[in-house]
Amino acid sequence: MSASQALRHRVPPWAVDAGLVALAVVDAWLNLFDEGTPLVWSCVAIGSAGLFLRRRFPLAVFLLTLPMTVFMDVAVAPIAALYTLATATRDRRLLVGCALLHAAAGTLAWPLPETFTGDRTWTLIQFVYTLATAIAPVLCGQLVQARHDVARQLTEVEEVREHERVLHAQTVLARERAQLAREMHDVVSHQVSLIAVQAGALQVASADPDTREAARTIRSLSVNTLDELRHMVTLLRASGGKETELAPQPTLADLQRLIANSGIETTLTGKLPPDISTTAQRTVYRTVQEALTNVRKHAPGATAEVRLWHDTDHYGVTIANTAPIRPAVSLPSSRQGLIGLQERAELLHGTLTAAPTPQGGYEVALRAPARPD
Repeated sequence: MSASQALRHRVPPWAVDAGLVALAVVDAWLNLFDEGTPLVWSCVAIGSAGLFLRRRFPLAVFLLTLPMTVFMDVAVAPIAALYTLATATRDRRLLVGCALLHAAAGTLAWPLPETFTGDRTWTLIQFVYTLATAIAPVLCGQLVQARHDVARQLTEVEEVREHERVLHAQTVLARERAQLAREMHDVVSHQVSLIAVQAGALQVASADPDTREAARTIRSLSVNTLDELRHMVTLLRASGGKETELAPQPTLADLQRLIANSGIETTLTGKLPPDISTTAQRTVYRTVQEALTNVRKHAPGATAEVRLWHDTDHYGVTIANTAPIRPAVSLPSSRQGLIGLQERAELLHGTLTAAPTPQGGYEVALRAPARPD
């Protein structure tokens, strides 16, 4: 804040107006001395006192100062009134007319007939001089008005930028939450569900009571963990958006390791084009991972086939499993796996289908265009 702004904030407006009224009276008194008539002093009183209302009625106050200008060479009252009017109005024609009116009133002499009997050249010079004097406060007032406009616009621009920063931060947060929910489901739930399935199998197969109890505890803790993860994923997805950027996770090169660690008898056939994007590779990987996780959870003992394929216009992956050979272990489900896969497919302008097969198994198929529009 500048020194002038600080001073303006410290001095109340009524004090400034009172000072202007006092200066206007002193200015008139110095011009009149003891020669003023009651009419003239009445004009001085009305024009000077009107400065108290200059902020509310700038045009009316300016007109009240014109009689003073006719009777004497005053400067404070008309200049203050012109300045206030210039800061309050955007009508340039009105300002020009007021400046001309002030110059005309300042050029007139009292009594009026003396104005037209004297040297007309000097009258014209005096008119031009008075007009230049009137233009100065008008220009200053317009500059102050422009400065206020610029300051207001800068404030509005800053508010818009702040609003945009808040929206951007919210968008980033929503994207991170959705991405975290997706990766939590795809990675953490994948591992915990495998632990639960293996612990359940150990509990059934072991003959040692201690081992069975330990396996039961592990399975119980895993189920509770999956249930907590389900709530966390639901909360994160509720506050996240759909269009999230996928993190640089696994690619097609990791499919063999994923299948080997899945705990399911799975065959991998076919291949994909070597030039597909890393986003597409991650989507294929996550589709296979989610499908195999569902096979472990809902189709114990089933075998699976992962088939990669591509043609001129499309590519994709199909994961099909046989019917289960024993009852499935009851595990909590977040119901977000296929939703996440559908979102990933949409990012590739593709489609994801999931449906039971006539043989009692299940099939998940991803299909995406090779050159998305």
